[in-house]
Amino acid sequence: MSNTKTQSTWGHISKDIIRAYSIPLILGVLVALLVANVAPHWYEYWIEEHMFFGKFTFAWFVENVFMVLFFGTAGIEIVHALSPGGALNPIKKAVTPLMATLGGVLGPACLFLLLNHFFGHPDWSNGWGICTATDIALAWLFAKLVFGKDHPAVSFLLLLAVADDAIGLAIIAIFYPTPGQPIRPLFLLLVLAGMLVAFAFKKLKVKSYWPYIVVGGILCWLGLFKTGVSPALSLVFIVPFLPNNKKEFEALEKFGKETTLTKFEHNVSPIVDYGLFFFGFAMAGVRFSVMSALTFIVMISLIVGKMLGISLFTFVFGHGFKFGLPKGMSNLDVIVAGIVGGTGLTVALFVTNAAYTDLAIQGAAKMGALFSASAGVFAFIVHTIFRPIFQRADIEATLEEEAIEKLHEEPIHKDA
Repeated sequence: MSNTKTQSTWGHISKDIIRAYSIPLILGVLVALLVANVAPHWYEYWIEEHMFFGKFTFAWFVENVFMVLFFGTAGIEIVHALSPGGALNPIKKAVTPLMATLGGVLGPACLFLLLNHFFGHPDWSNGWGICTATDIALAWLFAKLVFGKDHPAVSFLLLLAVADDAIGLAIIAIFYPTPGQPIRPLFLLLVLAGMLVAFAFKKLKVKSYWPYIVVGGILCWLGLFKTGVSPALSLVFIVPFLPNNKKEFEALEKFGKETTLTKFEHNVSPIVDYGLFFFGFAMAGVRFSVMSALTFIVMISLIVGKMLGISLFTFVFGHGFKFGLPKGMSNLDVIVAGIVGGTGLTVALFVTNAAYTDLAIQGAAKMGALFSASAGVFAFIVHTIFRPIFQRADIEATLEEEAIEKLHEEPIHKDA
């Protein structure tokens, strides 16, 4: 009985605290920064020089093996959102968040290019993609701390982050091929073959996810690797084929069972959540001496660019085109959510490796991505300071609207 209670307590701590608050990722980043600045030669040896099996570095394993699972779980979130009952289904109710996502990509990218033009260097221009991604886990954490866990802005931001990930995957695939390796599109046929195999398994009603992942996933991995595109995206092409019929899931759930997709998700998510420690350790080991103007261009583009892009597109489509804001969400909430959306860490660090080959430039950009975590503090300050002002403005606007409606409802009396 005691063992069962202990396991239950550990399960709660593991799922609801350690994994939910991205503790492994944060620890990995902190340890990497400490080691890289205290013992830089040791850090560089284990990350970039020490070989496993005589050929592969630790960084290579993280970028090309672990990140396959990471982006696979991101693909699962997108599949859930697009499925019946999901946040992106039907598309009509998600128009405003989706347009906000578009603004959250264009805003920081344009601001990065503008700032780089005036304060940067032409060699840095390829880093615009670093600023387009939102870290789902940290943004979700900051949103709950700023708004409270049940506030509609939290759901709005999660939906935005999921759609943001979908766009981010496309940006990585199209604009950031493997450095030093020519693009060979012919090998994309292997990706197509992997998808056809997964489709065949689904038609044959194969319930285990292993054939999909092993056969289809490896074909896609080889296809992307040989093409010159990051193989980290390989499972994104396979995940949509994993059986996940909603009616079947509801029926199975009564007996404590899962669909193929949800089973894969539950088995892989812990690996990804805890494995983010190694990702943080491999990617975030930057020496403070490499900071440059690029550091602040990346940080400002993420925080300010996301805020401007998300807010502008939300107001244009929510108010201008009358698609509306989520119920219970104010104009200030939109602005603060935009600031929180500027938290770029996981995908931003990954894109940095693809954007720059020069280690000094890469390090300066990574530092900017790390500093973007200050978006949470900035959002809290803005929300605290401006909430009373916006509340008064909202009350006045509501009273004005009610007065106009009452005026229209009153009968018009003409003089006899």
